[in-house]
Amino acid sequence: MENFDAIVVGAGVIGSSVAYHLARLGCNRVLVLDRTQIGAGTTSQSSGILRTHYSVIENVRLAQASWNVFNDFANYLGDEDASSGLVKCGYLIAAPEGPKLDPLQAALQAQRDQGIEVRYLTREDAQDRLPIARFDDAALIGYEPEAGFADAYLVATSFARAARRMGVKIMEGVEVEELLVDNGKVVGVVTSQGTFRSDTVISTQNIWARDIEQWTGIASPVVPERHSVLALEGPKAYTFQMPVYKDLGSPGMLYCRSYGGRQMLVSEGIVGETLPEPDNEQGDISLDYMVEVGSQVAERFPSYETAGVASSWTGVYDVTPDWNPVLGCLPDLPGLVVGYGFSGHGFKLSPAVGLMLAQCALGLQTDVDIAPYALERFRTGGLLTGKYGLGAVS
Repeated sequence: MENFDAIVVGAGVIGSSVAYHLARLGCNRVLVLDRTQIGAGTTSQSSGILRTHYSVIENVRLAQASWNVFNDFANYLGDEDASSGLVKCGYLIAAPEGPKLDPLQAALQAQRDQGIEVRYLTREDAQDRLPIARFDDAALIGYEPEAGFADAYLVATSFARAARRMGVKIMEGVEVEELLVDNGKVVGVVTSQGTFRSDTVISTQNIWARDIEQWTGIASPVVPERHSVLALEGPKAYTFQMPVYKDLGSPGMLYCRSYGGRQMLVSEGIVGETLPEPDNEQGDISLDYMVEVGSQVAERFPSYETAGVASSWTGVYDVTPDWNPVLGCLPDLPGLVVGYGFSGHGFKLSPAVGLMLAQCALGLQTDVDIAPYALERFRTGGLLTGKYGLGAVS
């Protein structure tokens, strides 16, 4: 039976970030346990979009802190071979006249107030940056030049490699079966490969976070929700130089980006398919769904009326009632720190969240206030609900 200063459950992009930051902060004996492999779960299904645009200001602050890491990733990790796969192409978001217009204006101004570079574009300016799209119905267009997309799997494995270099032990193919509690405090975990002791456990289990409720009786309001992603091949290339685009005017509030330098990666930013149990295996994508998304794409990108589906896949979100994560210590059980319920935002926030959870676990003041993300908000009503609607840009 081994003893550790901290145990991290889950080696996705959040758990790997937590492990690295624990070691960076001087935590000497850290153990990471993952049921499969590093980054092989929901992290590997991420669309990888990086932006600081949110209508919830707390998310803006975490995304801003995370962007500073992504923008200098190799230096931050002290590893010249580390890469996030960052493509800095910019992020463009537009809304027509209607209910999304005022929330977009407020969110863009909030970003500016945080010192983030945000530009207001004319329709002509937007057309210059994304010439394959039409903007004739846009009443407001925001542009974040220091945004883009990256590779979530690369980021997770880079964090894990850096953590190992600093002495962190990572065990793959190990399932946590029970949280050990003694006199109302965490003392370790029971796993498929034995018992490991620690008075600090950090759970980053995403869609499997309901295990916490089974182990402790503490409600964990998270459900797994499947979303579909298409890669479309159109007659006109969606190049790496063209920005990520968020279309608040489409029924599905589509988001899209370049995929492979020519194709379009596209998905809907609305509520997906709720699953009865956690399952991140690939799901079926119906022809009706492809036709529905394809028709929305063609409305915004006229040449894509003749586009074909080059590939498709599904990803699963760990969704909370307000579509924002639960972060921090659980006061009902000293020694347990959680980070779950990212609802599709986990990769964007992973560097900052990893640092904040590590600081929380070590009893340090967090660089960004995570009190608003406390589990108690679901009891008190202090929800972090986005202004564009559930399933969209929180």
